[in-house]
Amino acid sequence: MKANIKTLFTICTAALVTGCTDLDVDIESQYTEYPTNEIAVEAKMADVYYQLRDVFGRRYMEAQSLSSDEYTAVSYGGGWYDSGCYSHPSLHNFQPEDASIDWLPTVMAGCTKANTIIRDLGGDEAGELIAPARAMRAFFHFIMMDSWGDAPILDHLLADGEEIPRSSRGDVARFIESELLEIIPQLTDEVNDNTYGKPNRWMAEALLVKLYINWAVYTAPSVDQYDAATSTNEKLNDCIAHCDNIIQSGLFNLGSMTYAEKFGPTNGSHVEDFIYAMPYDTYTAQGMQYGRARTWKHAADVEKSYYGMSLSNSAGGYMTMTPEFSRLFCLEGDQRNNSVIRGTAYVYNPNTYQPTSEVALDENGNPIVLTQTVTLATPNDPMLDVGDNINGYNQGYRSVKFFVIDDDYKNGRNQSNDLPIFRYADILLTKAEAIKRGGTATNGDTPMSLFNQIREYAGAPLLTADPSLPDILDERGREFFDENWRRNDMIRFGTFESEFFPHYQGFPEANFDKSRRIFPLHRDVLNTNPHWAQNPGY
Repeated sequence: MKANIKTLFTICTAALVTGCTDLDVDIESQYTEYPTNEIAVEAKMADVYYQLRDVFGRRYMEAQSLSSDEYTAVSYGGGWYDSGCYSHPSLHNFQPEDASIDWLPTVMAGCTKANTIIRDLGGDEAGELIAPARAMRAFFHFIMMDSWGDAPILDHLLADGEEIPRSSRGDVARFIESELLEIIPQLTDEVNDNTYGKPNRWMAEALLVKLYINWAVYTAPSVDQYDAATSTNEKLNDCIAHCDNIIQSGLFNLGSMTYAEKFGPTNGSHVEDFIYAMPYDTYTAQGMQYGRARTWKHAADVEKSYYGMSLSNSAGGYMTMTPEFSRLFCLEGDQRNNSVIRGTAYVYNPNTYQPTSEVALDENGNPIVLTQTVTLATPNDPMLDVGDNINGYNQGYRSVKFFVIDDDYKNGRNQSNDLPIFRYADILLTKAEAIKRGGTATNGDTPMSLFNQIREYAGAPLLTADPSLPDILDERGREFFDENWRRNDMIRFGTFESEFFPHYQGFPEANFDKSRRIFPLHRDVLNTNPHWAQNPGY
């Protein structure tokens, strides 16, 4: 169990014990105001900090990754088709009933929890005390706006029967900006075990960087009117300024550890690259199941999986890399190549997360050889069925970035790998992009110098000239795959409507309408909010 999870568990337990010693206390007595001692506040805040743990652990990942060119969802003789909730994102054919987009109520509930603690701690006048809750509320609004466009601005607790409309995406973006600019000076700038997984100044600045680099997307009159080739971004210099604040803090770096170690099951607050992460633990903070979706289908049916150990639980294996995306992992000497199983699968060392020379075998004793292309059992099958056999399981390359170990995997497949949300590497590449898009260079940085910091630590070839915008998009793909930013990047760079398996022109049910840049509101959301209209195009 990770130290920070242990600490949080202890704090929450202490709060529960000290808060429940007298069950006969009159509710109008001494507890009409919420206690503001550190333990009580920390326990209440924890419920806000980790509201999206389950969503990030699976459903959010499915919606973001499967709608991008990173992954496609295959079925095996119909298994894992699940009414199309995985194949629909791969085809940009989202349906309002899909389970992969049913998590908007969880995000909205996060806003309600944040508003509750803001009220309980004294309201807007409480300043530093409520700044972390406001940061999380801004983050929840960012998730809503980025995924669904127009969103309700939940800046207060709703009264009984109060209906709140959805505000325009641009207005939500401006609300988030104003909140972050106001609270950043009030948030702690400390970076240590105690602040890990919680909003501090640098988390808020990194969120503002994300908001600003996408400003032209979010403030377009409608999602279909953003044009990557012609749109201008008025916030590029603001984006660069906040990147500089993070860089010049000296609190983060790309780290001395290997790329693979950053994402392994023992990652955590010691990873200097992590600005903000969602902590997971197989016992006390469950929900992380990325390995289940990405692991070769019959990995549990062999004596030794390619993770270097036998697995106690079966794999889902329904997410496989698209041929187009997998071609990014081609740079000589690039550490990141080893996080993708390409062609012949080798057994990995479970301590270093690096491949050995031992070939991984299937249940028949034959080498596992993954194909870069994905061949359907029946051409143009909207179910994306590859067949329930070895040939089907071998379709497409596989990621081992969030490395699986059986000690975690046997516990309901809940992994202990923490999920980075904002990283220092992202700040470097975002600054490079902002300068390339026309922002003013600062501190002697150039797109090439910033870009090459990533290449150097990854062991990949250095550039000798400034990267193009397509170069930056490709590098972002190599660096941040599996981290849920690819859909966001593709929309900004204008490649979301491009072709990638199975999102091909002429493929049944493949949709290329620009309305697909946001998800439809789930049927249950519309039933709960009958005054809301479905997103255009759905």
